Amino acid sequence: MSHHTPLGSSVPQANCLDLWREKNDQLVRQVKVAQESGLPLRRQQLAQDALEGLRRLLHSLQGLPAAVPVLSLELTVICNFITLRASLTQGFTEDQAQDIQWGLERVGETLEQLEPRLEHGLKGLWNSILNASSLLLELLPALHHLAGLQVALWLSTDRLGDLTFLLQTLNGSQSGASEDLLMLLKTWSPPAKESDAPLTLQDAQSLRDVLLTASAYRQGLQELITGSLPRALSSLHEAASGLCSRPVLVQVYTALGTCLRKMGNPQRALLYLVEALKGGSNWGPPLLEASRLYRQLGNTVAELESLELLVEALSVTRNSEVPHLVIEVELLLPQSDPASPLHCGTQSQVKHLLASRCLQVGSPPGPCMPEVFLEAAAALIQAGRAQDALTVCEELISRTSSLLPKMPWLWEDARKGTKELPHCPLWVSATLLLQGQAWMQLGAEKEAISEFSRCLELLFRATPKDKEQGPAFNCEQGCTSNVALQHLRAAALVSRGLQWVASGQDNKALQDFLLSVQVCPGNQDASFHLLQTLRRLDRRGEATALRQRMEAQTMLPQENATWSLPLYLETFLSWIHPPDYETLLEEFRTSLPEPCDL
Repeated sequence: MSHHTPLGSSVPQANCLDLWREKNDQLVRQVKVAQESGLPLRRQQLAQDALEGLRRLLHSLQGLPAAVPVLSLELTVICNFITLRASLTQGFTEDQAQDIQWGLERVGETLEQLEPRLEHGLKGLWNSILNASSLLLELLPALHHLAGLQVALWLSTDRLGDLTFLLQTLNGSQSGASEDLLMLLKTWSPPAKESDAPLTLQDAQSLRDVLLTASAYRQGLQELITGSLPRALSSLHEAASGLCSRPVLVQVYTALGTCLRKMGNPQRALLYLVEALKGGSNWGPPLLEASRLYRQLGNTVAELESLELLVEALSVTRNSEVPHLVIEVELLLPQSDPASPLHCGTQSQVKHLLASRCLQVGSPPGPCMPEVFLEAAAALIQAGRAQDALTVCEELISRTSSLLPKMPWLWEDARKGTKELPHCPLWVSATLLLQGQAWMQLGAEKEAISEFSRCLELLFRATPKDKEQGPAFNCEQGCTSNVALQHLRAAALVSRGLQWVASGQDNKALQDFLLSVQVCPGNQDASFHLLQTLRRLDRRGEATALRQRMEAQTMLPQENATWSLPLYLETFLSWIHPPDYETLLEEFRTSLPEPCDL
């Protein structure tokens, strides 16, 4: 935007300023109405309209010569514009820094003997203006408000040195002044605005309180990470006493619990964690910290219960609270960091932790411990972390080796026909199945086929009796091991068949797909892969007959299934389901003609 000003009077007519001021006030009131609206779309539209109105108003004001009557309103409009934009986008951008600099340069035009030190950036510009002897008192309230937004921007980008310098300047002292950020914020007292001043979305005093709370929390969290526990405790207590929404208070209380646990005060830590769990729907961090606390106290049952609850909590989609259309503490908090004690990780990571602890303590909670490992492995494959999934599977097999038959020797004896292969739980086969999928994701064809083959060897020797199949197939309500066995066999056959297809061995793939249809009748995915292979091999008659059977099956009334598969098996089956099933079936319908009536 150009800095040139029109010729003529340097101050607009009073009635023009009054109109613009009234426009500012009207837009602020519109934002307040938007905030109170219970209709999300209407709220968003009102706020966006107000933002555009403030933008146009600012454009009009900045087209005038820089003069004190104009600047008092102009700086207020800049503050309102930055506040609303940051709240709508939930963050600060470089554009807001430019808006601040533009406002400061406009102020600089009114000051005598001032050459803004632009070579030092915004920091130098602030220093020049706030220390100018000719600075008029009527601009101070708006300038302090703008400075508060500058502190917020620098806090969000971790420019702590610059914001400390700015706060020292605002407090009227630099050399020898305190560098304690919290002390500087407490000392800063923004000048009160006149009763007839233009309306603001958020006054400077309220903004200062938000900055103090956010800074205290950020500082306390960093001190907690670095091990400065007494200082962390003090900073976090400061944050807890400030302006905190419920989600922020949950984080602060959890951090206090962590700090007190590390300081050897578990009972006080537990009180804060209980309060954190009461405070909102984000139960992940306090539950994870509770598990650590109970482990430290030697209460294994409570520790494992906390981890089980954490797994459930991470599966729930939280409804985030609608942010207020002002600068809030949440806007100034650091991004999630794996080094933070409040970082929960993913559901698969927590499942892996739970399963590992169950094995370590030797008393799994309930009968589903192997399934927790398998769900973790499936989730890791789903996330593209095949190598981590292999590690989880190997850990499950190695840690439970004492529960299993000595596989290599027994398999060799079974192949030679000298011994029958004894019973092995179905979850062992499921582990091999997931290992095969992980190798497939890594592009290791031979390893993938080997794992699928080992899986099938066990599955076709398995006896589908519920009482023999092990815990991982009894804990899903309504799921019999016979159903699980059928789907596992089909999944392993289809997976190996797909690997044969990828290596150009369609005849081997055909055998696996044919068998998958036989072992799991009605499995549409197995039939679909068989259909594709028949068409590739130009066995059109068989392909047409199969397509007709598949269509006839879809026309039959579907019985309501009274069983549900384990979660990891459902996840696996989704990988072999063609994403465009109906579209491809329609293509087959047109490319494979109906057989002629004889």
